[in-house]
Amino acid sequence: MKFKLCAGAVALAVLVGSVLAQEQPKMSAEQKAAMEAMMKAGTPGEAHKQLSSMVGTWNAKVTMWMDPAAPPMVSTGTSTNKWVLGKRWVRQDYSGTFMGKPFTGVGYTGYDNVKEQYVGTWMDSASTAVMVSSGKAEDDGKTYMFSSTMEDPMTKKPVDMKTKLTVVNKNKHVMEMWGPAPDGTQYKMMEITYTRKK
Repeated sequence: MKFKLCAGAVALAVLVGSVLAQEQPKMSAEQKAAMEAMMKAGTPGEAHKQLSSMVGTWNAKVTMWMDPAAPPMVSTGTSTNKWVLGKRWVRQDYSGTFMGKPFTGVGYTGYDNVKEQYVGTWMDSASTAVMVSSGKAEDDGKTYMFSSTMEDPMTKKPVDMKTKLTVVNKNKHVMEMWGPAPDGTQYKMMEITYTRKK
């Protein structure tokens, strides 16, 4: 039995080798250009490396204003951020509470080489919607401004939000979010302070 398996593996290796050794069809200039553009678009660069400061395990303090005139609700949680897909994306796994109930969320942040901007998604256990964000880093490389959209469950229409992410230092960053107040004006609805867990 072992001999049959071994012989089969050798035969497969020989077959693959002979196929690879055959001359591949030549690509046109357009095909080569398309292939090069695709490879370039898929290669992580300096913009991706900037996200390294987000990687790690963090204690989170969440301050949320349901209404601009109401006192904020404060909760805590833990965020574990790690590189995925060959350091193309930072995946955030969040665990905490929301309105006294267990709350979990998953987010992805990366850099789109084609659009030349940062992009992100957020999904959590309090919603079936996906928040989609895009934005740019300031020249200092420590401040990121995002525009986000998410469907409002009441109106069933997209809601525009703004997010600012500030890297204070390697052990602390702050996320602030603004959304529409009842009168339509933008107000600060959330602030999360992330402190690296030691």
